[in-house]
Order: sequence, then structure tokens, then C-alpha cells
Amino acid sequence: MKIRKYLASDKLNIIKLWEQAFPNNPKHSQPLAMLEAKLAVDDLIFIVEYQSEFAGACIAGYDGHRGWLYAVAVSQNHRRLGIGKALIEHAVLELTKLGCFKVNLQIRDTNHNVAHFYKSLGFEVEPRISMGKRLSHLDV
Repeated sequence: MKIRKYLASDKLNIIKLWEQAFPNNPKHSQPLAMLEAKLAVDDLIFIVEYQSEFAGACIAGYDGHRGWLYAVAVSQNHRRLGIGKALIEHAVLELTKLGCFKVNLQIRDTNHNVAHFYKSLGFEVEPRISMGKRLSHLDV
């Protein structure tokens, strides 16, 4: 297994992976738009290759205070091989190197399997209310 930073040559593979992993995402979270927006800010995108195949990807974020994990996905053919765990651990290590002391993530409240996966990696459900505001000037 090899984990590395995103390369431009990964574009089609990452878009395909995220389309499969996150169907029904709102327009502002469509894979191409998400990828382009992230690359305009930084390159905290990690790719997993397993036996020379594109197996997974994750966007990480760091605002100088807390880190975030976004769009973590492992392809259907590569699940249950420890790839997701290795990807998360790699992203957390890279965030730690930047000075991050806490990593957050959000998952849909109906995604119980993923919640169990993150709990197994030491993440905890926190008593928070997640709020968001769509900006009216964006066509989202």
C-alpha cells in the first residue's frame, strides 16, 4: 500500500471514486467542484494505491486551529483491507505535522457503519450542533 499526495493525473480516478462513494451530494459538493475548490486553497489531498491500483482518497483541511477530514472514500473493491484506517492515520499524522491538535469530521447521521469505523479509530461523537449556511450568491 502506498499513500501519497494528489497528482493531476489522479483527477479522473478521484472524481469517479467520489461519485460512487457520495451519490446524491448537493451541487456544491460535486467531485469536480470540490476538487478544484480544494486545490485553489492547498494540496492536502491524499491518495492510496494498493497493488498499483487507485484504491482511496481523502481531503484534509487545517485552519491553523483544528483539522478536518472531508470526502474520505475507499473503492468498493478495496474495502476491508485496512486501507481506510491507513488513509485516516496518514492524514491525521500530516495534520499533526502542521501543528494540528484536534481533528474533526462529519458524517451523515444515518451512516452507522461509518460511525462505527471512526469510533474504532478513536473518534468520538461530540455534543455539538452542526450548522451551515448556503450563500445566496452561489448557485448551489
